Amino acid sequence: MKRTCFDAGMEQFRDSARKFFAGEIAPHRERWREASVVDREAFRKAGEMGYLCMWIDECHGGLGLKDLRYEQILIEENIFHGDRGFFFWLHSRLVAPYLEHFGTDEQKQRYFPGIRSGEQILAIAMTEPDAGSDLAGMKTRAEETGDYWVLNGSKTYISNGLNADVVLVAARTHPTKAHGLTLFLVERGMEGFERGRNLRKMGLKSQDTAELFFHDVKIPKSHVLGQVHAGFQHLMRGLAEERLLAAIFNVASARLAMHLTCDFVRERKVFGKPLSSFQNTRFKLAALDTEIEVAQSWVDRLVAEHNADQLDAVDAARAKLFTSELNGRMVDEGVQQHGGAGYMDEYEICRLYQDERIHRILAGTSEIMKEIVARSILDT
Repeated sequence: MKRTCFDAGMEQFRDSARKFFAGEIAPHRERWREASVVDREAFRKAGEMGYLCMWIDECHGGLGLKDLRYEQILIEENIFHGDRGFFFWLHSRLVAPYLEHFGTDEQKQRYFPGIRSGEQILAIAMTEPDAGSDLAGMKTRAEETGDYWVLNGSKTYISNGLNADVVLVAARTHPTKAHGLTLFLVERGMEGFERGRNLRKMGLKSQDTAELFFHDVKIPKSHVLGQVHAGFQHLMRGLAEERLLAAIFNVASARLAMHLTCDFVRERKVFGKPLSSFQNTRFKLAALDTEIEVAQSWVDRLVAEHNADQLDAVDAARAKLFTSELNGRMVDEGVQQHGGAGYMDEYEICRLYQDERIHRILAGTSEIMKEIVARSILDT
């Protein structure tokens, strides 16, 4: 089905993005995979192209492109032609918008130039070793002391954790409120802020995922983001967009898996005939292709609703649930259709299978998404 949601200028933008990811990102994939971290230079090059935080207003040196379709194009082209472990979108669309929504003018002037250029890389730290996604169980704490807050605790599974220059850290600041959290901007080099292991993962091996530790870190009050004790409410504002971004990622990854699988089954011979000539192969891929087309149309519609500031949180949860499960089935079938080759690391479908398993977990597990949807239809 022909997509009609992108105008001619956006298609030119896509062509430019494709060349960037193919020329500046893809050649480094193997080295980054071995090192378990993307070069910082990748962020700077993306910044030079204007691909980071495109939504930042021109008065702060940005492009003022708030239309999510531009980020959608970047994500799609990176998946097909770049490196799935290059988490520029987390920097640009998950973390930086908190500064836009809740930052002071002074904070914007301090951070926007660096995050737009890629000189400063962002991460967000919520998950803890014992709490997982349960923010009510958060143990990292900050106590107000004179002109500072003193931060103690630890975080884990933090994407961009090693590369990050500024980490948005959620910590408990109210002793009795279940969601009495505050957000803090913790900078590289602050005394008591330490990074632990670069965690070894099943997939997305070039993406640095780290443990972070905070030992009596003195946080100036100028580094509080938003209102004190209102961190939980601030974090909730970004969840719908995060889940929509995950859905964009899922559909593009499923499309790539379909592309790789179709190419392989046309070439692979079974009983002297191409695997693509067997009804089992044809029907399975036809059914999955249909679901991918439906998912693409739905996600494109939700992007339009997001641009109109009408994105519903439940619809975002539905999209994240459906696309992540579809993506999982597609990469699994892709491996199966590749046969023994699908289990070999030299084949892209094998790496795609490893990379995509996390998408039924990140941004809220499939079970959490089902609960959100269930509440909307049963508890009203």
